[in-house]
Amino acid sequence: MMRMTAARSPLSPADRPQPGLRERKKLKTRRAIRAAAYALIREQGYDAATVERIAERAEVSPSTVLRYFPTREDIVLTDERDPLLVAELTARPAGEPWRASLRHVLRSAVVRGVEEEPELTRMRTRLMAEVPAVRSRMLQSVSVTGRLLARAVGDRTGLDPDGLEVRVLSMSLVGGLLEVSQYWAEHGHEDDLGGLVDRALTVLEEGLATPGS
Repeated sequence: MMRMTAARSPLSPADRPQPGLRERKKLKTRRAIRAAAYALIREQGYDAATVERIAERAEVSPSTVLRYFPTREDIVLTDERDPLLVAELTARPAGEPWRASLRHVLRSAVVRGVEEEPELTRMRTRLMAEVPAVRSRMLQSVSVTGRLLARAVGDRTGLDPDGLEVRVLSMSLVGGLLEVSQYWAEHGHEDDLGGLVDRALTVLEEGLATPGS
């Protein structure tokens, strides 16, 4: 039987440590760069949103853009949701089966993006599906999210986060969510995204259902 560690109570926004002035300035700059990039993409297409034009729109230097985002694709793909996902998984009730915890947290994280930033979430997934450079960069970056998730799963189950089984599970989950996003975009964002996440997690938990099985 897997050992379940005691879950910690989630902090309310008022209880969370507030970032200092320097961190707030950095976050403001990151958001300004991202907003400029999305505005240019919306107006003129992805190819027109060069680092130089993004910098001009955001009123920063091109070197500043690249200091915050090593590649132009990172501007589209990077957000602050991964640490929140890990914190929420850690904070799930101690008696909850860890698979149920994963399903709840992963589904909530994906759906939250649509609820909070519907237009940007759709634009991001469309770019992932249509722009090879964005899709390639996403494939390179999923290992970072996978390792974060592996640490959270290890904390939740008592297993070694660097063990093969935990790493395989974590990367399978991240890869599954990536395919969900691409499928959703390829089908015109018409499907219920939360329902697609549930379908993907069911496949990972139970295997592929085939006719007659």
